[in-house]
Amino acid sequence: MPMDRDAQIDWLIQELTNVRRALDEALQENARLKERICELERKEKKDSHNSGLPPSSDRFARRPRSGRERSGKRPGGQSGHQGQTLLQRHDPDQIVVHRPTHCTHCAFDLRLAPASRTTRRHVLDLPSQPLQVTEHQIQQVVCPGCGALCQAHFPTGVSAPVQYGPSLQALAVYLSHVQLLPYARVSQVLEDLFDHRLSVATIEGFVIRAHRRLEPVEAALKEALVTQEVVHQDETGLYVQGKRHWVHVVSTPQLTHYAHHPKRGREALEAIGIAARLQGLSMHDGWSSYWTYGKGHALCNVHHLRELTFFAEEEHHLWASEMKVLLLLMRELVAQAKAQGWKAFPEHMQTILIEHYQQILEQGYQSVPAPPLARPGKRGKPKQHPARNLLDRLHTHADAVLAFMRDFRVPFDNNLAERDLRMLKVQQKISGCFRSVHGADAFCRVRSYASTMRKQGHHLLSALQTVLAGSPLFPSFS
Repeated sequence: MPMDRDAQIDWLIQELTNVRRALDEALQENARLKERICELERKEKKDSHNSGLPPSSDRFARRPRSGRERSGKRPGGQSGHQGQTLLQRHDPDQIVVHRPTHCTHCAFDLRLAPASRTTRRHVLDLPSQPLQVTEHQIQQVVCPGCGALCQAHFPTGVSAPVQYGPSLQALAVYLSHVQLLPYARVSQVLEDLFDHRLSVATIEGFVIRAHRRLEPVEAALKEALVTQEVVHQDETGLYVQGKRHWVHVVSTPQLTHYAHHPKRGREALEAIGIAARLQGLSMHDGWSSYWTYGKGHALCNVHHLRELTFFAEEEHHLWASEMKVLLLLMRELVAQAKAQGWKAFPEHMQTILIEHYQQILEQGYQSVPAPPLARPGKRGKPKQHPARNLLDRLHTHADAVLAFMRDFRVPFDNNLAERDLRMLKVQQKISGCFRSVHGADAFCRVRSYASTMRKQGHHLLSALQTVLAGSPLFPSFS
């Protein structure tokens, strides 16, 4: 039965409404897919030179361009530099005399003839001998005066019929916790060097002993870091018993402390006990937990330079190029001022640089508009462009970004903490994970001591010998 005119109109209106609703949904889906495509393309273009991705994630198709500026120098030693070469010693350990026995012309016997000239050459090599065994004997003596029986005492630390000395123990700990060799390979190295094989359990016992004797050193190290004017902080993943833990580092150019914890944030920082009591400025990468502690904050500008590089090179944002140039200019000006003995820029110079910084931010906000207001019924803040996120960070934390310019004690970046963590990633690549919590504790404590002593110029093997001998050499905390 044919519909009347009004029914046809109602039907057409309903169909038109359905088509319009479907079109709106299709347009929304299209916009969502376009945004997703842009996000994936943006992610595909990122590597270690324009983001926080590690170099190990770089693809072979594109080699990242270094962020360092060219120095103009040729590779290798520079003209006029002070060279280093092997020099002969005045007191060689062994002298081997080589002299002719017969004349090469007439075959005369030369064994008793005096030498007219001696030419010396030195060969530096390892001694070819097994472990040195020292026997300690204590003797009893009857006093001729009173008849009392007197007995000597073994040296401190000589407590067993047969034991390993502190030098060998220190070498085993050095190989395992500084050079990062697994215990089995440490055993092989020692056997090849000294023709004596140590069991894995024995080497582990050396590490446990070092860990125990370094406890007062670690306590003093933590107290010293709390009072530093500027400290660097960072964290990285570490696997313990197959579970992800976090190693937190707090360091200065002279001190280093590592500690691991199952958590990454405030709970870990509170448990470790350094960040929560900081009396100075904290340099970090912006992780939210770090903002809670310290008397001031500075952000790593190398992270900012990488992000600015991405937006300048891949998305052609002019403001990003200008901000990158400005930050690098500030770094160069600070370096020149430091060389002249300045501790900070004059107030008027700071004002000029800060005004330029704010102008670039305003330019960026104009070129990267804010997202539209959230539609009714949608929860949360509307998603905005990553470049806008960077602008917000540079604006909100401008004081922390420019801290290096206001106070020359503050570094430009957090590279120190990242360098301090680098060898822990090497350890994970070699050994995979720690089998026990105690093993991870020992590793962090020994590495804290080793890094600190190396920064202060101590001979590391000698320092570890004092630890295993029972009287650890303390680093300088002044």
